[in-house]
This record gives sequence, structure tokens and C-alpha cells, in this order.
Amino acid sequence: MKKTLTAVLLSLTLAAPVMAKEIAGVNYPDTATVDGKELKLNGVGLRKKAIFKVYTVGLYLETPSKDAAQVLKADEIKRVRMFMKRDLKKEQITEAIENGFKKNAGADLPKLQARLDTFKAAIPAEIKEGEELILTYVPGKGTNVQTKGKAIDVEGKDFADALFSVWLGKDPVDGGLRDGMLGKD
Repeated sequence: MKKTLTAVLLSLTLAAPVMAKEIAGVNYPDTATVDGKELKLNGVGLRKKAIFKVYTVGLYLETPSKDAAQVLKADEIKRVRMFMKRDLKKEQITEAIENGFKKNAGADLPKLQARLDTFKAAIPAEIKEGEELILTYVPGKGTNVQTKGKAIDVEGKDFADALFSVWLGKDPVDGGLRDGMLGKD
């Protein structure tokens, strides 16, 4: 009887669907739908600066992976959903992303600069605690930048690769955050 009960509980546990993940009080659903395709939550992380919680982030992918290079190389829909844990001014957001972008774009930066400027212009003057910034790459369309009900598109997979490299590249903004996004935590 005890073995049977253990076997039943184990099979129920293994058959249970992956549930949403919570980090720093923010729940990330296990899936997101973009252009009719279901993306799976790959992982979540918390960006801290000194002692402050800055934002949480969830990475959604068509094909989940723990390999950052594979995620960046894949020409599939991918999404970064950032949830602000504090008020941030445009300069704070754009400076941090631009620094990570430059570190990872390398020699490609000159050809990406105009699109980086377009991206930076899309960021509002302030994103308040509890608001989101959602970055979604769709092959053939580019990267959609959405915040406060407004959205713009920035073309090119090369731009998306450099942008997603801010978190997943060889020189990420935070190694622990990258590991969380890759589901390695």
C-alpha cells in the first residue's frame, strides 16, 4: 500500500504541468502567446544594484534552453518581460541597457547605433514601480518595445541579438540574473 501511494504521488508530481514562477513577489505565467505561437517561461531573475531590487525579469522562448548562445542564435520569437521593483528614470534604464548593449555588440555597434537610439527614444521619461517593459523579438518583424500602453518596433535580428545580449551575452549586466533567466537557478 505504501509503495502504491508513493508511486501514485510520484506520477502525479511528474505529470503536473509547469506552474508559474514567482520571484520577489512577481508572478510570471508559464506561457505567453505571441503571433499565435506559445512561448514557454525559460526562467526568471532579479536584478539588484547594491542593496536595491531594481526589476524582475522573465524570459519566454519558443524552444526553452539553458544555453545562452543557443537562445541568442535561434531565429525564433523570444520575449523579455521586465517588472519594475522601483521607480526608474529614462536615463537610468537607457544608460544601463546601452552600456550592456555596447559591451556585447562590439564591432557591430556602429551599424546598430541608429536603431539603439530609436529604442532609447521609445523608453518613457519614467517607469514607475509595478510597471512593465516588454521586449519581444519576432522573426521578420524585429523587436517590439512595449511600455505604458505604447509600442514601437526596431528592425533586425542583429539588433535583437545585441539587445538580448545585455542579459544573456558574454558580458551580461548580471551573471546571476542570466543564470536565472536560463533556468539554471
